[in-house]
Amino acid sequence: MKKYIADISIIIIGAFVFALAINLFVIPSELGEGGVTGITIIFFYLFEWSPGLVSFILNAILLIAGYKFLNKLTIIYTIIAITAISLSLYLTESWNVASDEILVNAIFGGIFSGVGIGLIIRVGGTTAGTTILAKITNKLFGWSISYGLLFFDLLVVFGSFLIIGAEKVMITIIMLYVGTKVMELIIEGVNPKKAVTIISKESDSIAKQINQYLDRGVTVMNGQGYYSKEAKEVLYIVISKQEVVKLKRIVEATDKNAFVAIHDVRDVFGEGFHDISKS
Repeated sequence: MKKYIADISIIIIGAFVFALAINLFVIPSELGEGGVTGITIIFFYLFEWSPGLVSFILNAILLIAGYKFLNKLTIIYTIIAITAISLSLYLTESWNVASDEILVNAIFGGIFSGVGIGLIIRVGGTTAGTTILAKITNKLFGWSISYGLLFFDLLVVFGSFLIIGAEKVMITIIMLYVGTKVMELIIEGVNPKKAVTIISKESDSIAKQINQYLDRGVTVMNGQGYYSKEAKEVLYIVISKQEVVKLKRIVEATDKNAFVAIHDVRDVFGEGFHDISKS
């Protein structure tokens, strides 16, 4: 129950931050937005319809249409998110900041929207609309949710060209990109690490030096070369970015012919890293 209360609290905070992005930065600069919010903003520019009310109606329709792609808990969280966003949009309609710099507004609009949506998605909710489509493409095609959102959001933004003009469409795209990167950071975590895979005939020596000089654990897996059919030991290590140079020096000094693959990972939990129960 404590977790559910915490999740719902984060969803409400995320919804409020997202509403601030729209009412403080997007609408005052007459920029566009992606997804359902982008459509509601177009209606606001054309007819001055309340973004909060239109957002609630459209998102409710899309949630009903796409409910089968979401589990029960996600549906509940999404209903809470839709309601919180619509209410927050209504309550902050008259709020403003003293900024006439459209590019500054676009950047902060992206930051606020990225944080808001990121918080909602991180705890398992959605904002309905294009988020449902992004979840579908994630399941079917393996697209990341953040870039799936960017794709569908851009479709709506380009559709607003006749309303806001070419220049503001381009600035809106910058805002969406900023929002996507911030959202990705919120969803995937702020604890980036490097995972390293090493294949070497001197794997035992390399592993010992990693233990000694980097104080990191090493996982040894059994592998086999496809062409040579030769058995090989594969080392797998997770380290910080700062330790990459030291690791390279260890491998270079031990076996210059070693195969090394380095890739990004996020949110590493376990001994020597973060406690998963506190994430």
